[in-house]
Amino acid sequence: MIQKSKHLSNKNNLQVIYEDNHIIVVNKRAGDIVQGDKTGDKPLSDVVKSYLKDKYNKPGNVYLGTVHRLDRPTSGLVIFSKTSKALPRLNKMFATKDITKTYWALVKNKPKKDSDRLVHWLKKNPKNNKSYAHPTEVKDSKKAILSYQIIKKLDNFYLLEVTLETGRHHQIRTQLSTIGCPIKGDLKYGFDRSNKDASISLHARNIKFIHPVSKEELDITAPLPKDPVWDACI
Repeated sequence: MIQKSKHLSNKNNLQVIYEDNHIIVVNKRAGDIVQGDKTGDKPLSDVVKSYLKDKYNKPGNVYLGTVHRLDRPTSGLVIFSKTSKALPRLNKMFATKDITKTYWALVKNKPKKDSDRLVHWLKKNPKNNKSYAHPTEVKDSKKAILSYQIIKKLDNFYLLEVTLETGRHHQIRTQLSTIGCPIKGDLKYGFDRSNKDASISLHARNIKFIHPVSKEELDITAPLPKDPVWDACI
């Protein structure tokens, strides 16, 4: 099993955690967008392409496949495919839940249970780009499942480790808010004030999966953002 936790490169504010011939995994900063959107801001995918072009002196366009996304205010691990061979395999692995993703979240309110498995039905409202949780299925809703456990008590916050069983729009943010534990800085889902850098304290901390080409087991951990509260978690 290959374990990676330290960045390989930090050029142009790009923190590369793992790279081989077929995939590259980076630690996204809060505020970066993974793919281009209506804001016109430069997406992380373009930053990675520039990094690859410079590193390998590539002429012309660089191939890069986007496998999944993280919300803009969220930080942590993002996987990109460097080859057309790896991309469909990674896409399938996400679809079949063969990639284990673990998040760390900071919340002010203590959950009623130290650990639990949450099941809700989420319905997205595209007008305000927000999801709403329901205890039972409603029209156009999707089933959302996650498990969490408290892993540390800080002075003013609780550190939760969250494992996703499904990947829904704003899933962790919505489900934790629904049990009375909105994530630090997440005004959209009920936290009382924003973080200074407009981030939310949700970090894609670890991913585990079998490499789509080499078949080696990968266990990749992202360093935490530089912040006094996150620093207290280690």
